Amino acid sequence: MVVPDLTNPVLAPIVRAIEEAMWEAGLACLVTDTDNRTDRETALVEELVARRCEGLIVASASRGSAAIAGLAERDLPVVLVTREPDDHDFPFVGADDAGGARRAVEHLVALGHRHIAHLAGPGHLSTSVRRERAFREECDSRGIERPAVVHGSGFTVEGGIEATSRLLVDHPDVTGVVAGNDMMALGAYEALDRAGRRCPDDVSIVGHNDMPFMARVDPPLTTVSIPQHRIGTVAAAMLLQLRAGRIPQPRRRLVETTLVLRRSTGSPPR
Repeated sequence: MVVPDLTNPVLAPIVRAIEEAMWEAGLACLVTDTDNRTDRETALVEELVARRCEGLIVASASRGSAAIAGLAERDLPVVLVTREPDDHDFPFVGADDAGGARRAVEHLVALGHRHIAHLAGPGHLSTSVRRERAFREECDSRGIERPAVVHGSGFTVEGGIEATSRLLVDHPDVTGVVAGNDMMALGAYEALDRAGRRCPDDVSIVGHNDMPFMARVDPPLTTVSIPQHRIGTVAAAMLLQLRAGRIPQPRRRLVETTLVLRRSTGSPPR
């Protein structure tokens, strides 16, 4: 299995579910970390193929992944998880990112927010693109004019701080924020505090992923919950089907997400 960052809490349940399924099937699962570097991803994939691995589950693919493009020419079972290139023919399983982003916007609009912004992740990742596109479409369908979108340097706390700081300067009237993920939402907390603004009294924040302990931060984070363990289970089943010579149907699976309401969202200030 090839992952982008082993320190990301979102990946742990996915990896655990895959390891459990492989163990039951009599297979060992080797996990490698690309550190979100495309050169390292390519080198690790080539090394695993050279060592005659029996299948690959890749969770690190960028939209233009050279490593994935190279695998298309090999006779090796491959399943993509959470992230996918723009053009590929591999089985894929991920969360319904678009549905989650739409529910986040719907929630803020229902609370009365009209000045809404999105803290987007890096544009080379498919998760960023899906969530940003759904955010824009949902805002448009609900009559939100010129919603702000600010891209962060990464799906990290630092990326959230930097993006939110720019947002507050360029769009000081913002009252609702849909963050690209929970880490960026925590960065938004920090940026708001530095600017002397409070969540949710001044700005409501919605995260994405529902990482562990999001119910214990202050204020507890309203966020889109992703069934990570289910994603791992489905990915493992797909790979085992490929090893048995069967094509998974459907080839592209999106696992439904839910919006978990907590205290980081409320009515906009008057």
